[in-house]
Amino acid sequence: MIIAFSVTPLGTGVDVGRAVAEAVRVVRASGLPNRTDAMFTTVEGEWDEVMGVVKQAADAILAVAPRCSLVLKADIRPGVTDAITAKVDKVEQYLSEK
Repeated sequence: MIIAFSVTPLGTGVDVGRAVAEAVRVVRASGLPNRTDAMFTTVEGEWDEVMGVVKQAADAILAVAPRCSLVLKADIRPGVTDAITAKVDKVEQYLSEK
């Protein structure tokens, strides 16, 4: 499965970058395929391991904030691997066609 999620600390002021960086650090330490952009972090793996990483990322936020906002979108396709790369590659292939 692929999960795109964002975690945001609430109640800590406007600058949330340091707390978000700690959540991303958790994702990267998981060893699962992942990408981070301006809005979401995407991680791929089996249901339990991916959801465990999301929980750990939220816990990293809660370590420095009284509240955490979590937005999550999932693509659940049993038996499919490397979709985090393959889906983007397919779009790039179509973009390169004349």
